[in-house]
Amino acid sequence: MKSELVLRLAEIDALQSQKGMAQRANPRLLVVDDDRDLCHLVTQYLEPEGFTLSVVHTGGEGIRTAVEGNHELIVLDVMLPDKKGFDVLREIRNRVRTPVLMLTARGDEFDRILGLELGADDYLPKPFSPRELIARISAILRRSGWQSESSTTTRPPTIRSADIELDLAARTVSKAGQPLKLTSTEFDLLRAFFEAPGQVLTREVLVESVLDRKFSPFDRSIDLHISNLRRKLGPQNDGAERIRSVRGIGYLYAWPMQD
Repeated sequence: MKSELVLRLAEIDALQSQKGMAQRANPRLLVVDDDRDLCHLVTQYLEPEGFTLSVVHTGGEGIRTAVEGNHELIVLDVMLPDKKGFDVLREIRNRVRTPVLMLTARGDEFDRILGLELGADDYLPKPFSPRELIARISAILRRSGWQSESSTTTRPPTIRSADIELDLAARTVSKAGQPLKLTSTEFDLLRAFFEAPGQVLTREVLVESVLDRKFSPFDRSIDLHISNLRRKLGPQNDGAERIRSVRGIGYLYAWPMQD
């Protein structure tokens, strides 16, 4: 009987351990929004899809929880009672690299542009459907390389062009040996250019492969991401632009003649 009890306890411990591993495998999201009804609905949408949520309702709480916590993604509303969402985004981006999805008012192009310029990975205008929210979150998580650290596959290589080095495994970028702070979207844009040397990539291709959504000619977010990436990379050593616009077609990463 005693041995059976020991075996039973061991089985329970094993099941609890497996459950704990499964829970840790769920992506952890931080939602920062003062609309409690919306937060309740978002929780109802996302938890059955396997997400683990933390919810706070002020900008101050959002900054503290984002810095102290360990989240795969932050969903941040533009309008908060104590701080502007953009100020919260700026403080978060200065301290952690966690991807951020901004919730904006529908049709407010200024909010979308400012959010992307400050380092948001994507935006979603209100009101939104649950399916669209889950799609945006899933796309950002894929771009950010979530769970890549636990992968047992061979470590991906680094890609180098002149003074820019892209580490595909760590998802980091350095310039002349100094790290650059890129968002997950900017990283994947640079990767797309590095994996297509000398090729012109259309806006449609970049939207569908990097932002992971259907192309719309009225959506200028990919251009804003490229503008931010250009600014962070700076010009080549000879002063030439690294990412060139090809009028009416798309963009080209100009590889130097000699690396």
